[in-house]
Amino acid sequence: MTKKLLYPFFFLIIAAGLVQCKKQTTPQALSIQKPTQKSAEYYENLRAYKNSPHQIFYGWYAAYGNAEGVVGSYKQSASWGEHIAGMPDSLDFCSLWSGIPSLKLNDSTTTYNPIAYNEMRSSMSVRGIKFVIPEICRIQKYNGRFALSVQGMQDYAHYLLGMVFDNDLNGLDLDYEPDGDWLSGNNFAQFVQILGDSIGPKSAHPDKYLIIDYYTDAIPSSVEPYINYLVNQSYTQGTTTTSASFLQARYNAVSFCPTRKFIVTENLGDWWQTGGAPFTEASGNTLTAEGTQMYSLEGFARWNPTQGQKGGWGGYYFDRDYDNTPPYNYVRRSIQIVNPSVQ
Repeated sequence: MTKKLLYPFFFLIIAAGLVQCKKQTTPQALSIQKPTQKSAEYYENLRAYKNSPHQIFYGWYAAYGNAEGVVGSYKQSASWGEHIAGMPDSLDFCSLWSGIPSLKLNDSTTTYNPIAYNEMRSSMSVRGIKFVIPEICRIQKYNGRFALSVQGMQDYAHYLLGMVFDNDLNGLDLDYEPDGDWLSGNNFAQFVQILGDSIGPKSAHPDKYLIIDYYTDAIPSSVEPYINYLVNQSYTQGTTTTSASFLQARYNAVSFCPTRKFIVTENLGDWWQTGGAPFTEASGNTLTAEGTQMYSLEGFARWNPTQGQKGGWGGYYFDRDYDNTPPYNYVRRSIQIVNPSVQ
């Protein structure tokens, strides 16, 4: 019998208190309610949705690192805004901006955080959320640990792949902002191909994702066959508004990439209170369906390149949207616009 997918990505119910996050000033939550548990059928349907063709929500999350780890113990945050378990069920990809949570102490590639570790494992197996590790991709920062050569690239790739496979993560998020680093241009393209032998769509492990995120640096077109997604930091910076024409220009610069692999993201860390900057669609429209001002996270969700449907959208420091009422208000609203619940 075919199951009806009821609320395929219903969000965790979290109390509407505010939470204090790093690098911002907001009141501490007064009342915290644990996320509710759903039925086995709900989670089965949720995982099926995650594996179905749809535009994904991709975000960098850091709040789980706010708690303090010490030898032999761990301080648990009172706020579910600082818990992986408190993230929306409908989230597709989480880039672990506070490092890889671990049950181990003194591991050079992980951070002792047993609470976050267990919540991450549960979110992977039960909710179908995919977790990737971000790496600012600069070989020179390792001060001679890796040679500036093909062998050095291979050694660096082995190091990064170890973080993925040793910690059983879903993939790697290469943050490409070379800033003069040797690993740029053709060298970066070759490095991606080396990684692409082990993870990504052309590898022996196609279930492990190879993702590039970038701001404005030119991306070598030869990387395209080896990556699952190309994530643009389409941040509203140095201005107070953004638009569909701005996003279109970002895509046109990498039009070698199929639209289904292209993702646009806003800096929600700076724009959490409104869900982004005022947004203008290609038609000139600036309003939501309710007639209110449209902001960028919703605008990004609604936008597609003229060449076809995008791969997804998302936000940097999306965890700060927990401070809104209800928690994760703008993230949830944008997902509902693109992938509405089945009633």
